Amino acid sequence: MLVPKQNRMTVYKYLFKEGVMVAKKDYKKGNHDDPELDVPNLQVIKLMQSLKSRGFVNERFNWNWYYYYLTNEGIDYLQKFLNLPSDVVPATLKKTNRPAFPGGRAGGDRPAGRGGFSRGEGRDDGYRRGGY
Repeated sequence: MLVPKQNRMTVYKYLFKEGVMVAKKDYKKGNHDDPELDVPNLQVIKLMQSLKSRGFVNERFNWNWYYYYLTNEGIDYLQKFLNLPSDVVPATLKKTNRPAFPGGRAGGDRPAGRGGFSRGEGRDDGYRRGGY
């Protein structure tokens, strides 16, 4: 499918900025759902399909939605295609400065070692040994 260069650049820039792309499986839909992309949905799907065939994105399909994720090869390709320096990376690879868990542990308010199945301690295997 022939896609205008401006639309191709818009989709590739958005994909590189976010690192992911979502598209509804609706080939007759006018424009893509994202307000930043003023591109027909069919062109977005076909561009992603082209990148997928070259191994630059991974595709997941669920409930009539396509989910595309950039691979490392796709990041390299888009950096060269968009003439970006190598230190610019998609949002999915940027580290966030999240605060540590409160209290220094990941369990929240639950006491450590409680709940779930335990091995040996307090386990009643007598029901298996009973004679019928």
